[in-house]
Amino acid sequence: MRLPRQLDQRLSPSAYRRLTFAALVLLYLIVVTGALVRLTGSGLGCSDWPECNERNFVDVSSKHAAIEQINRLITGAVGIAVIIAVLGAVARRPRRRDLTWLAIGEVLGVIAQAVLGAFVVWSHLNPVLVQGHFLLSMLLIADALVLHRRAGSDDRRWAAGRPRLAWVAAAAGSLAVLSGTVVTGAGPHAGSHEGDVIERLPLAPVTAVRLHSVSVLVTLAVAVALGWQARRRGNARLERAVEWFVLAGVAQASIGYIQYFSDLPVALVALHVAGATAICLALVNLVLVAGDWSEHDAPTPPRAPVPA
Repeated sequence: MRLPRQLDQRLSPSAYRRLTFAALVLLYLIVVTGALVRLTGSGLGCSDWPECNERNFVDVSSKHAAIEQINRLITGAVGIAVIIAVLGAVARRPRRRDLTWLAIGEVLGVIAQAVLGAFVVWSHLNPVLVQGHFLLSMLLIADALVLHRRAGSDDRRWAAGRPRLAWVAAAAGSLAVLSGTVVTGAGPHAGSHEGDVIERLPLAPVTAVRLHSVSVLVTLAVAVALGWQARRRGNARLERAVEWFVLAGVAQASIGYIQYFSDLPVALVALHVAGATAICLALVNLVLVAGDWSEHDAPTPPRAPVPA
């Protein structure tokens, strides 16, 4: 893939890393604003896609339509950011094929989100499709973090699964996030001010909450075990990554319990969604740190004797 001459400028790894950070921030922001669309009952503020409704392509005549339009506007900014990430990967010197593919993955993910978003609207906020919309966002966030972490380095080596307990934590955490979307699908925040006509999952909310709580506790237990393993092996970087994840997990669990026992106030639910996205980032970071080739993984060479 070649760029036009006027765009074919050398881009340093540090400059490209800044570009990928902008894409990561925008992808995080679109998750939060998407949650606000649902929590304010604006999910059907625009009843069609890509136009807002059958009369207007853009419509801000009501609060719900305006909120949905702002979210779609931010989606456009995300699309521009991920395209710039691809162009930056091509212009980066030295060029790295793995970075190009990760950037292309962001573009494909945003396109998939747009298509899935259309089906969400056309299905009148089917909870399964809403779940898929959020989970796809988490995959995009993961891709963006991997790209950002790798963008500033020329080291292509990566040892997947060292230690493997990090992957167990990631699997348990993924299950916790998935069960959290089930809680959302069964809960009262349907995403539209016409909530009484929005389909919900055929599962008692209290049952969904209990399953979610168990998966969260299991994830935290595995993370603590990983932290103990990291300390025993003297892996300070992984130990710090685990500490940050556990702190985020405890904070997220606390918010979850508070919102449940306070009848799910919108502000706390929005904070919980933002926290869930942060948890996904922390999980990906755990796997990345655990898989990095680093000094503590290499055997220490014997020290040469000092001549008398």
